[in-house]
Amino acid sequence: MTTATLRVRAVPTQVVLRVRAVPPQVVRELLVRDDAGRPAAPSVDDEGGAPLRCCLRHSGPGERIALVTYAPLRRWAAETGVDPGAYDEQGPVFLHAEECAGPEGDGLPFTSAHRVLRRYSADGRILGGRLVQAPADFAPALREAYADPAVALVHVRAVEYGCFLYEVRRG
Repeated sequence: MTTATLRVRAVPTQVVLRVRAVPPQVVRELLVRDDAGRPAAPSVDDEGGAPLRCCLRHSGPGERIALVTYAPLRRWAAETGVDPGAYDEQGPVFLHAEECAGPEGDGLPFTSAHRVLRRYSADGRILGGRLVQAPADFAPALREAYADPAVALVHVRAVEYGCFLYEVRRG
């Protein structure tokens, strides 16, 4: 696992899950050429508040960030040797424009707004999803998702834009 991995225990079942930010090597690749084939165009975030997928926190005012195109399922599929088929989508993500230390601490990031937990099978097909509306609902929704042995990974996505936020995998 990369340094961009957090451990989360879905209490009370004690299922160990890993919350995965965009890995550092992938961040470096995306800053050269993103998954749509474009070079990154870093800028200074004057206001702050951009959800950074490299460290799973919001940017602060004055940080250098880049908005790039990322295809999370395509990259997972390449790693696991499956074909994501029509589910191979790409979308915008914010990253630090320079080296990032990755996530700090434990816990589930970006839970203060409505999110969709999208479940995928080991062959890269969508198995369903669930709207999560409150921070306290995240752990039960993840337990529910991973109670199904067919679930290989879960994407956490923003409701308002549909953007990928992070991935959750079994321990």
